[in-house]
Amino acid sequence: MIIEASGHTLEAELLDTPAAKTICSSLPLSAQMSRWGEEYYGSVGIEIRDDGTGRDLVEVGEVAYWPPGKALCIFFGRTPASTDDRPKAASPVLPIGRVIKGLDGLSLLAKNVKMKFVAASW
Repeated sequence: MIIEASGHTLEAELLDTPAAKTICSSLPLSAQMSRWGEEYYGSVGIEIRDDGTGRDLVEVGEVAYWPPGKALCIFFGRTPASTDDRPKAASPVLPIGRVIKGLDGLSLLAKNVKMKFVAASW
């Protein structure tokens, strides 16, 4: 998956999970993303039920789906909920993939940005 935001491009590989497959089959998507610590999140309007893989502790670079907000999340560092160096979501998220290129530039983006999520062509 390719993620475009304010002239910055990220590449993410998706997991083989029901949530990731739902997102992939819904591409292209766009969302107004808000920053919460070192996480961007924004509603894509797709409802995906928790499949039992939900967790609140994630890794830097993870892309996840947040069921309460019908939102995609990109974690690139600590969040206000973090209790150590790991990112922590506000509530359990469903991991759908991870950023493999371009993560460093997220910290330079504005508090609110429009992001486009499109299928990779490789």
